[in-house]
Amino acid sequence: MRGYNRGICGIVPIRSIFLKGLTIMARMVNCVKLKREAEGLDFPPYPGDLGVRIWRDISKEAWAQWVQTQTRLVNENRLNLADARARKYLAEQMESFLFDDADVEAQGYVPPSQDA
Repeated sequence: MRGYNRGICGIVPIRSIFLKGLTIMARMVNCVKLKREAEGLDFPPYPGDLGVRIWRDISKEAWAQWVQTQTRLVNENRLNLADARARKYLAEQMESFLFDDADVEAQGYVPPSQDA
């Protein structure tokens, strides 16, 4: 099977995988969170219209900041993501953090000491 590559999706022609000299430019967005131009997300990270809005207006860097904040919210508040109320709460916090420039943080969270 010369000229073909066995991948996850079965057998794929090699020419469709490797394109010599192709330069792929990052998609840039005017990030509403960072208030500057930055590299955009590759795909909507959340379902529905909100996901498309995030993809269109939020950078990878701002999304990474949200993911860290979300992790703290889930851990510190002991949220059960199987509960619809917890998911709704997180979606509201996400929208506030990304679009309203709100200071969203888990109640009682203390950042690690820099003295170590």
